[in-house]
Amino acid sequence: MSPTPKQISCAEFQSRLPELIGSGANLSENEHIQTCELCRDLLAELEVIAQAARDLFPTVEPPDDLWKNIETAIKSETGTK
Repeated sequence: MSPTPKQISCAEFQSRLPELIGSGANLSENEHIQTCELCRDLLAELEVIAQAARDLFPTVEPPDDLWKNIETAIKSETGTK
């Protein structure tokens, strides 16, 4: 029995996974994920790894006056006003 046009193999799905993740698509709605426990488990493991990476390197917002401080430091080094 061959797969219907919407069904893809695990290898095909996994090769497209970086593109799917990068697109921001909701992968829980993907037909293959809904029907394949192996790829669902893989995706869950990747999500755990991604969250751990975000926890290791949290996004830090720079202070509001950062660019002003940089400009002031450059001006003081070059002697301009």
